Amino acid sequence: MRLEHWVYTIPLRVRSLFHRNRLNSELDEELRNHIDSQIADNLSRGMGAEEARLSALRGFGNPLLLRDKTRATWSWSGMEQCARDLRIGLRTLRRSPGFAIMAILIMAIGIGANVAIFTVIRSLLLQPLPYRDPGRLVSLFEHQTRPVDAGYSNYLPVAAGSFAEWKKATPGVAQMAIISTWHQYNVSAEGGKLPEKVDAAWCSRNFFSVLGIAPALGRLFTVDDDRRGAAAAVVLSGPLWRRRFNSDPGIVGKTIWLDAQPFTVIGVLPSWFVYEGKYGGRTDQLWTTANHEASSGFMASFEDRGFVAIARLLPGATLPRLVGQVSAVQSQIKIDHPEPSVSDGAQGRTMLDDTVLDYKTPLYVLFAATGCVLLIACLNVAGLLVARAAARSKELAIRAALGGGRLRLLRERLTESLLVSAAGGALGLVLAWAALQWLMSARQDMNRVESIHMDGIVALFTVAATGLCALVSGTLSIFTSNGKQILAPLNESSRSHSGGRARAGLRKTLLVLEVGLTVVLLVGAGLLVRSYQRLRSADIGVPIDNVLTMHISLPEARYKKPEEWVAFFDELITRVRTVPGVEAAGLVSTAPGEGWGGNRMMSVVEHPPLPKGQGFDILARGADPGYFAAIQIPLLSGRSFTRDERLERAHVVILSRSAAKAMFPGEDPIGKHLHDDSDGGVSEVIGVVGDTRWYVTEPLHPMLYVPVYGNDYSVDTIVVRSSHDVESLATPIEKFIGQMDPDLPVSDVMTIRQATGKSTVDNQFDSILVLAFAVIALVLASTGLYGVLAYLVAQRTGEIGIRIALGAQRDQVLGLMLADGLRPALIGLLLGLVASAATTRFIRAMLYETQPFDLEIFAAVAGLLIASAALACLVPAWRASRLDPMQTLRTE
Repeated sequence: MRLEHWVYTIPLRVRSLFHRNRLNSELDEELRNHIDSQIADNLSRGMGAEEARLSALRGFGNPLLLRDKTRATWSWSGMEQCARDLRIGLRTLRRSPGFAIMAILIMAIGIGANVAIFTVIRSLLLQPLPYRDPGRLVSLFEHQTRPVDAGYSNYLPVAAGSFAEWKKATPGVAQMAIISTWHQYNVSAEGGKLPEKVDAAWCSRNFFSVLGIAPALGRLFTVDDDRRGAAAAVVLSGPLWRRRFNSDPGIVGKTIWLDAQPFTVIGVLPSWFVYEGKYGGRTDQLWTTANHEASSGFMASFEDRGFVAIARLLPGATLPRLVGQVSAVQSQIKIDHPEPSVSDGAQGRTMLDDTVLDYKTPLYVLFAATGCVLLIACLNVAGLLVARAAARSKELAIRAALGGGRLRLLRERLTESLLVSAAGGALGLVLAWAALQWLMSARQDMNRVESIHMDGIVALFTVAATGLCALVSGTLSIFTSNGKQILAPLNESSRSHSGGRARAGLRKTLLVLEVGLTVVLLVGAGLLVRSYQRLRSADIGVPIDNVLTMHISLPEARYKKPEEWVAFFDELITRVRTVPGVEAAGLVSTAPGEGWGGNRMMSVVEHPPLPKGQGFDILARGADPGYFAAIQIPLLSGRSFTRDERLERAHVVILSRSAAKAMFPGEDPIGKHLHDDSDGGVSEVIGVVGDTRWYVTEPLHPMLYVPVYGNDYSVDTIVVRSSHDVESLATPIEKFIGQMDPDLPVSDVMTIRQATGKSTVDNQFDSILVLAFAVIALVLASTGLYGVLAYLVAQRTGEIGIRIALGAQRDQVLGLMLADGLRPALIGLLLGLVASAATTRFIRAMLYETQPFDLEIFAAVAGLLIASAALACLVPAWRASRLDPMQTLRTE
């Protein structure tokens, strides 16, 4: 087009947006002036008035047509057509509020679920960590190429001695630091605050600088802070500073008491800072330096894996290069120190992966589940639109016969689908926001949960999902609307239903897809639920009901002698046993299901010496004489500890059944002796007890027990058993502790059932969500099945009436309609089972003692779906069998 055309039309187009009526009036006035001018010319030539007017009109042309053509040069005809289609769509939906509400709700559920899960995935898995240049941050771990136990991870904590060697070997590759997140401190009562036990971390002095963190107040650690004998320094988290110290701006330089020892507060971290990784850190509220807190032997050990190493890659360095170098160093360490607990390799991954890797598979599984729900929702709405088009078939045929273009009629159908999807998308966005608020409050234990938020990308995803739903449901619904079929209803009687059969065939096809997707979701949900049930019912070796545990730690600064520890706990246990309802009480360093708790390398003195490093890796616990009875671990042979063995530091041990079997196959271990490969001590085996699990999801591991306080083990957990509600005993026990030492906090008060439940919360969460999506899919599929059969009955009313009039039995009609309705369900069931067998392998890592191809689950899903399909088909099939043939034929 010429430039002059655009120069003329663009201003007119802009004016038409705001002054449409004025432009129309000006155009009409201009057309009249042209006609009047021509009439005047004709009159001047001697024509009569009527002849002059007719001649002017013939020469000028049709004014209405000219007005439309002129308006088309500057009007927004496309927008006007869209606006007209939207008005028609809104009027159509208002005439059918039931259809509109049902379709919008279905879309809202599908879109809302996808938006919520997409928001979580984007916030947790895709957004960078809130540190300086986070793409260069990595986490490093030790690695056993030949694990000594099936429960070992490929990513093991790092021994401080190994880290020191790694750091020496990689000065030009990365800046490295370490952190240990497994610690707690007793914060003494002061300023009206009660004593409190808080989670804490030990770290190297450069830990925060490697992350690129600056303090909100004060300073961070220096070389002088990170050494033994230095003045004790502590850095506080922002939330702890606000909560316990009332945001005191003068906190820097003040002294607080941790484990009855003075620490100087040197800094406060930003309120948003949190370190999260595979081995925790999320709940840490204060930080101290590792070299100041740990013993020199621990910091030089290659066996005591107590840290995670982090590193910032220097320019030009890569993660594979760094891992290769530290792995070579670790291999050499293994050669020099062949003990089994010394690792022979190293692993690494980005810090983002270390933070969220455990959530990746579950989140992508949930995203796939919500995708299935969304597709089912689209198919369901498409089926509703097909049924609605069938109900309006004669209306559409009449409009087509009167000149309505087929393209325009189909465009209106797509616009109706767009309106339903848009309303569903808006409502789905609200549902997604509500779901995210619930998630952030219910799963505060999840790494990076505070980073979950909606942003522009989420809004674009919502728009895209809405548009895709509108396109899919609208396009599917117009497959049967070719030119002949639009006019077909005018040529059909109620006994001629070729168009109806085509629409019914499309709805059946959509239903087959719905059922197939539903089966996949139901099988996945069934496997996860069974896995969770087996996990919750896993035998950890002790009863989990009416057994209470609570953690308490006596500060060595106040309780310096073992006699003082024994006296305190003797008095406490004596008082606890006097509480009404208490059946037994005992002490242990780590209760069943609460974690690794430490290990020892042992060998049998009476057996031939093993090569260096070939001893038995056994978990170790400290226990008092009353522990085994309190928690009901059976004594299988020998005896338990005596009271005096605690203070005498007697070298006696009790083995678990699996430890005795592994170390003394075919022998009686009682009276035999074990050699501690770490410190060279020798202990006599005095008893064998039942096995317990150190973590509910992990296999049994050999375990030994030593007298608490003896052999360097102190108490950490009080165990109380009762015959009734054991939780009610927590308050009187805490009062006893407060009376004995007002500055001593108690933490983690819970039953063993609650403790094991904490370790299965991820499995519970995943199984519940997938099950919820599967139930929604089942309801949608059942609703779709009911709608299909009801539609078929309505379409075949005349045929059914004739069959009954000609002698067909009502039970035959009932069977015929049931078979017609169940056929697509059975086809979908078969396809779904095949698809499930191919896809369930992707959730294998999420299953506990459950195979992806579990015949019982597959059979249960098949039975449930057939039962649901039969129930959905029964009502319309029953109505069909009860038709009055005379009334039906009279209607014909």
